[in-house]
Parts: sequence; C-alpha cells; structure tokens
Amino acid sequence: MLTATTTATGEALAARIPAVLRAALGPHWEFTADGPRIAMRHSHRGTPYRPPRRPPSWSELLHQLETAFADVGAPRDACLPLRWGRETELTISAVQALDPLLKDGRPQTYRRGFIPQPVVRFTGERDANGLLREGFLTSFVNISRVQPIERLDEYGAILDGWLTVLSRLGIHARHLSMYGDLSPWQRQQVEGITLHFRHMDLELGDIVLLWRVGKSDRMAVDLGTGLERLAWARTQRRWHELIYGRFAQAAPPATLDAIRTATLLLSHGITPAARGAGGIARRVIGAIDPDSARLGVSTVVRDVYDYWSLFGALRVPWPAVACVIDGELFA
Repeated sequence: MLTATTTATGEALAARIPAVLRAALGPHWEFTADGPRIAMRHSHRGTPYRPPRRPPSWSELLHQLETAFADVGAPRDACLPLRWGRETELTISAVQALDPLLKDGRPQTYRRGFIPQPVVRFTGERDANGLLREGFLTSFVNISRVQPIERLDEYGAILDGWLTVLSRLGIHARHLSMYGDLSPWQRQQVEGITLHFRHMDLELGDIVLLWRVGKSDRMAVDLGTGLERLAWARTQRRWHELIYGRFAQAAPPATLDAIRTATLLLSHGITPAARGAGGIARRVIGAIDPDSARLGVSTVVRDVYDYWSLFGALRVPWPAVACVIDGELFA
C-alpha cells in the first residue's frame, strides 16, 4: 500500500525535481504546476501522428529498443527469474531488481540497465463484464530501465534518454506529454515520486525516482512501459489483432489471454499445483474455455512460445507445455 510521506529527504528531492527536469528537457517543453502537481507538454504539440507503413515484428522492435537503450548508456541485462518468492510469488516488475539497494540497504542490485522483463499481473483494468479492457493483459513484457543513481541530474538525463529512445522508434517528443504529483509516496522501506507519460491520449508508462527511506545516497530510477502497449501506441493497430495476430478471432480474448499466460508460466517450469506459483498456473489454465480448446491448444501455444522465447531461454519445450494445458483442461 502506498502512503504519503513528508520526510526531509523526500521534501528536499521533490523541491529540486522541476529545475532538474527543465535543465534536462530544454526550452521546447512547457511546464505548468498546481501545488505538487506538475505537467509538461512540448511546445510543438498538435501535429498529426503517422504510424509506420510497415509495423515491425516483435523481434525487430526488441532489437530497436536494445540498440537505442545501449546508445544512451543502458545496455541490456538478463531478465529476472519469473518465480520470485519474496513479497510476490511471481516477478511483477523489473523494479524488483533494485530490491537489494532499496529494501535491504546493500550497495548492489540484481540487474541494471535495459530489461525486457516478462511479468504476470492480475491488476489489469476490466469492464463491467469482468473482461480485460483494451491495452491490458495478464502477462506482458515490462520494458524497463532500472538504474542506481548518485545525483539527481542523472534522473533528468535518464528521462531525456528515454525521449531519445522513443524518437528512434518514430515516437517524437511533440506527441508526448508528462504529468505527475511531486508529493512523495512511501511503501515500507522505499519512498518515491512518480511521473507518468502519454503518447497523445494513450497512457504509456512512467518514470519513478526511488530512494531508501531517509537515505538520499541510496537512489535509483525505474523507467518503464509495456512492450505490447508501446507497439500499440506506435502502430495504432487494433489491440487484439496486434497481440494475437492470426488467432485474434479463433477464441474469446479471455481464453487467448489465459493460454498466453499459461504458456509463459509452464515454459519457465512452473507447473500446476495446489498453492504458490503452481496455484497461479492452475488458476490461469482454469480460465481457458474448454469449448474453445476442444481440438487442443498446441497451435496457439507454439505461436505464443515463440514470442516468450525472444526474452530468454525457456526451460520446458512447447509440446510439453501444450500437453500440460490439455491435461489440466480435459483430465
């Protein structure tokens, strides 16, 4: 749970952020403030956005991101293990790579730099029928730059570097806006300030300044979005067609989402069980509509498996994944 905090460290850092952002972003950004709330818009906003004529493949988009992040000083690092087992059973964000620094008070991290991290979350927005809204998935790739910093101007430089990365993808600053509340929040040992960014009217992600409570020498930045949401903003394609491709009309979205998530879990060696991470896998498989899977799930599993394999080696081959899902559904 996030709570407001008024520590001297938080107040001091919050007071310096507007000047840091102005220096990093330059004169083309317009700032407005209302108490602790801040908003930033480009002075050349309003020009129409034109998506690329040929949307890149997922592997091409990942390569573009990796190259662009490396060029701004954030080389790619390995993903965290999907089974986490601390505060959460599964990894839910690349920011968990900062746990040693922020939560344990040790001068180290598990990972740093650019991390395309597969995650599982059940917090996606849903409609009145309980179905995930467009733009939300149970499993997706958390595109993050996680970075310890020593000085606050590094925070501004990381945000400026992100604008460079987006520009390399064809998403330019004039189509972006940023906003947030400079009132620090606190969660256990960690304090932070969150700024959100949009591409036109689409919420795209956020950048979070983090520090260990009362310790401004233990600072870090977590800048993140979802790979799928980033592709959605860039291509302007229909959401379900973007995510599921030729299978978009083959089964209900809830079933496709469940197969996608089950494939991620099982391919990482998390097998169905009564509790723990295995209990999550069983719950996910239970969301698959059996009537939509009468002929088996192998074709969809193989397609989704190829996607998840872009982000690291998988432990279980796709035929075994499909067999486990079919076995759970029709046992």
